[in-house]
Amino acid sequence: MIELKGRTKTAVVEAEAGMSLLDLALKHDVDWSFSCARGTCARCRCLVTEGGDQLEGITDEEWDRLEPEEFEEGYRLGCQAVVKSGDARISAANKPYF
Repeated sequence: MIELKGRTKTAVVEAEAGMSLLDLALKHDVDWSFSCARGTCARCRCLVTEGGDQLEGITDEEWDRLEPEEFEEGYRLGCQAVVKSGDARISAANKPYF
């Protein structure tokens, strides 16, 4: 199960391997900020509070946009944070810079 917290809506959805947190938020009508879905705008930045190890590794796009301290705190880009397996337990909240 994945808990996604948008600006005004929270949804608990089934984990789907190969889908990004942003993809899942959009599929389930969670109001998740984004502009590009390619890892360049950083509007989909999110704080992963549970299950970060159940996401694929940090991408080059994330290294280009986020600071090392942000990764240590649990931040990822929703469009780049891809679920590894269908039995993942992840909790993430959309936390854009602005």
